[in-house]
Amino acid sequence: MKVAVYHSQQDIRIEEMPKPEICEDEILVEMKACGICGSDLMDWYLKTRAPLVLGHEPAGVIVKAGSKVRDFNVGDRVFVHHHVACLTCHYCTHGDYTLCERFHRTNIKPGGFAEYFRVPAPNLQIDTLKIPEKLSFEEATLIEPIGCCVRAFRKSGIQVGDSVVIIGAGTTGVIHTALSKIFGAAKTVVSDLFDFRLRMAEKFGADVTVNPEREDLTEVVKAETDGVGADLVIVAAPSIEAYKAGLSVCRKGGKLCVFAPTKPGEYLQISPKELFFSEIQIIPSYSTSHLETRTALELIKSGRINAKGLITHRFKLADTAEAFKTALENKESLKVIVLNR
Repeated sequence: MKVAVYHSQQDIRIEEMPKPEICEDEILVEMKACGICGSDLMDWYLKTRAPLVLGHEPAGVIVKAGSKVRDFNVGDRVFVHHHVACLTCHYCTHGDYTLCERFHRTNIKPGGFAEYFRVPAPNLQIDTLKIPEKLSFEEATLIEPIGCCVRAFRKSGIQVGDSVVIIGAGTTGVIHTALSKIFGAAKTVVSDLFDFRLRMAEKFGADVTVNPEREDLTEVVKAETDGVGADLVIVAAPSIEAYKAGLSVCRKGGKLCVFAPTKPGEYLQISPKELFFSEIQIIPSYSTSHLETRTALELIKSGRINAKGLITHRFKLADTAEAFKTALENKESLKVIVLNR
């Protein structure tokens, strides 16, 4: 079978690999669509593991099922989550599913950017979801990123009537924009350096958009919140400057959600004294669990989030390198997906 192998950010090759063999409690899925995630573009995060097959936002059709598989059949259309927790360890019993050791050990093989991939038993049992016929494979690729954003809002404890600032209007920033309204935000301000992304944020519910190269974000947020500041700030841009901006617009007692990692060796200087007296809460949110993926599927099914509207570019598996280049360099792109056709 054909796979797209990541050797480096500028070196993604279509190679041949044996079709995965499955065990009696596993399934084999023919990939139909798989999204490119922002983490797929972080070379510092990937280079020590290269070469590897990326792709953790896949949807496809079951083409083979082991003899002990129950509740799934050949021909079923499915979304598969690439990581699942054990549900029984200390982390899991405290609701910290993404910190579970098994969460990081469970992976689809070889990855989503392949003609076929194997789904291990834990992934199948805990977080493989059937896709309704009315939902396209393309839309189903958004289940994972929407799930990540749902988890961020739940961890941050957003309340109806809150003011929300989102810094970074890439795919997840725009998803956060839509979710802020679903969760009841009264005012959503979105900041980004690129006007295309700001226009997309407006389409998905932003009340105010700010390009910090032309306007002062702090002053805009003050004006929009009667000088109080934002109740919740979500930083979805992997930049120290974005985090500094986030802290500057967060109200006393507000919450700042760390949603985007910066490069190794980059640090944000925070005074414990200022943190103590401002009582700003810093809340990281990494990945998603089996709970939020189900919510995400319902949000897409119901039309409350326009998943198809997030997709700007589509490429064949054979053109995965071009797909990555587009996602990395094209500032008028949001979700870029790879199709097996």
